[in-house]
Amino acid sequence: MKWRAYPKYKDSGIEWAGKVPEHWEVIRLKYAFVLQRGFDLASDKFIDGCYPVCASNGIIGYHNQWTTAGPSVTVGRSGSVGEVNFIESDFWAHNTALYIKHFKRMEPRFAYYLLKTVDLKSLSAGTAVGTLNRNYIHDLPIANPVLPEQHAIAAFLDRKTTHIDALIAKKERHIELLQEKRAALISHAVTKGLDPTVPMKDSGVEWLGEIPAHWEMKRLKHIISLVTSGSRGWARYYSESGDVFLRMGNLNRDSIDLDLSEIQYVRPPSGTEGERTQVRSNDILISITAYVGTVGLVPNGLGKAYVNQHTALLRPQHKQVNARWLAHCISSTVVQPQFAITEIGGTKVGIGLDDLRDITLVYPPLGEQEDISMHLDSQISRIARSIAKVQESITTLREYRTALISAAVTGKIDVRQEAV
Repeated sequence: MKWRAYPKYKDSGIEWAGKVPEHWEVIRLKYAFVLQRGFDLASDKFIDGCYPVCASNGIIGYHNQWTTAGPSVTVGRSGSVGEVNFIESDFWAHNTALYIKHFKRMEPRFAYYLLKTVDLKSLSAGTAVGTLNRNYIHDLPIANPVLPEQHAIAAFLDRKTTHIDALIAKKERHIELLQEKRAALISHAVTKGLDPTVPMKDSGVEWLGEIPAHWEMKRLKHIISLVTSGSRGWARYYSESGDVFLRMGNLNRDSIDLDLSEIQYVRPPSGTEGERTQVRSNDILISITAYVGTVGLVPNGLGKAYVNQHTALLRPQHKQVNARWLAHCISSTVVQPQFAITEIGGTKVGIGLDDLRDITLVYPPLGEQEDISMHLDSQISRIARSIAKVQESITTLREYRTALISAAVTGKIDVRQEAV
């Protein structure tokens, strides 16, 4: 929808605002509201209550006392610098946030939308992490409409952004359903096969149920020729060029294909350590710390490459194993719970190589492995394209939301009659 413009404009003298409605007053933000730094409250001092504790990144918990009457607006001071949140009720303003202590000539919701438009992060200064000084915000020039007009603009934006957010939530749910479909597709293919008429047998594993009668249950160690972890302390070998050094960031939780958008290069030392951790095409990489069990398959044509210490390298016995099938199998919701069971101490510290060797999976003949791999590659590609399309539409909606807010609070569109 195309909204009308105001009848007359003037140059605001504000770089990010440009021309504004002629009747809007250009003032410094300190004349519209007063910002104050929040109050210290360690997480172990929270006492269960009904008042939200709002830090730089939003609500982080609840407490039995409040410092600030709502409604108000907070701005990330340190940590999530410049993040803006609106708090409807009374709350505890955390010391990592600034909060609006007093609204002088600005309506709270309009202040929220206006601050969402300003590039507050660029005002951060101080430590390497960056902090936001309230005085820098106070000194910002703005074009300020009268309060009734602010109310109208805020009401319009409330209605429009609520609608946009609902559309985004619906699309995000669609992506979740597509991801669930992909997971179910993989798990069914690697445990039941592609032929629905094949005779079945009890797997002997309670959580697995029946499997094709001619398939076997095998441990990973019986179908791989090598399992090792990557090299430690190779940061000193980093370079601008050289051989590829694969890290956990190159593993993709949504695909068995490596993410090579960011590559670290190394000039490795000669000797057995380098030889041990050098990968080959169709090797399988598995994260063994942090996001334990994330899988990646080394592609053809990667060139000379190595893995780091947080990643295990598995080399399938290629005469009896299709590498893409095995990667799909390990990534399935049937196998993945075994990583959780064997995590060291149950705290997601990592998984040992011996535990990795003992992972149990369902093993079909090589020909069926190849058929399953091709089937999954085809179906997963279709789902990935659908997800990408939905994600693109979400990006468009978010960009539209941002542009609409900016246009309204800087007077590029006249929405005074649209709020009703």
